Amino acid sequence: MPFPSRLTLALVAFALSAFAAIAADRPFIVVQSTTSTQNSGLLDAILPQFTAASGVEVRVVAVGTGQAIRNAANGDGDVLLVHAKAAEEQFVEDGYGVERLDVMYNDFVIVGPTDDPAGIRGETNVLTAFKAIAESQAIFASRGDDSGTHKAELQLWDTAGIDVQAYSGQWYRETGSGMGATLNVGLGMNGYVMTDRATWIAFGNKGNHDIVVEGDSRLFNQYGVILVDAKKHGNVNATAGQQFIDWLTGPDGQSAIARYQIDGQTLFFPNAAAL
Repeated sequence: MPFPSRLTLALVAFALSAFAAIAADRPFIVVQSTTSTQNSGLLDAILPQFTAASGVEVRVVAVGTGQAIRNAANGDGDVLLVHAKAAEEQFVEDGYGVERLDVMYNDFVIVGPTDDPAGIRGETNVLTAFKAIAESQAIFASRGDDSGTHKAELQLWDTAGIDVQAYSGQWYRETGSGMGATLNVGLGMNGYVMTDRATWIAFGNKGNHDIVVEGDSRLFNQYGVILVDAKKHGNVNATAGQQFIDWLTGPDGQSAIARYQIDGQTLFFPNAAAL
């Protein structure tokens, strides 16, 4: 195989520098994020504060964490803001991201109907609750979309020793949809759903459902932020992306996150290491 000529290498270098220049001049950044940060109203509340301070517009693509990571790996974003730490660390290790930083946390909860067919209301051990759901064959609606919530849910079923794939389409129903749509399906089937607390607080159509399981440390839900590596994708607006990350993990962004509430309830708790 012939080696590339000096002219070819020079043209490639020129093209990459041109991409970088265009990205640097772009007055906005694209953040690949999760449905929970969008559905909860958090991003709508805090992003205008960053734009007012920086002049940089933030455009959000809100999908499941797995899809957000794939999008960012393809260069379709400048910043990744998701909640699946192992997958985030792999993203960085694979060379797609510069550095992963903690941003904030909340927790997952299990919501269920008033009649509670699995008898798990008030249970603080999520594994015990999952086993009871499986034994009673009560309806459980899963996102089934490789999101951060779905990844966490599958890990819990696995730890509980239950192969939910064997029950797919029976009592275990996979929606392949975001958190809001999955909650609607679960409520419509009078079933149980695992959701992040922020989305549940912001969710308008709670019907006869409420939180039945909470408080287990295994339901901890950490969010992280990563700058997509411009060495991998020359179109990344690294300067503005880093500016956003510095704001989000700094005093102003962390305070903005802490101030965001619905009906007096805090949805996310800032915990950037810099503070």
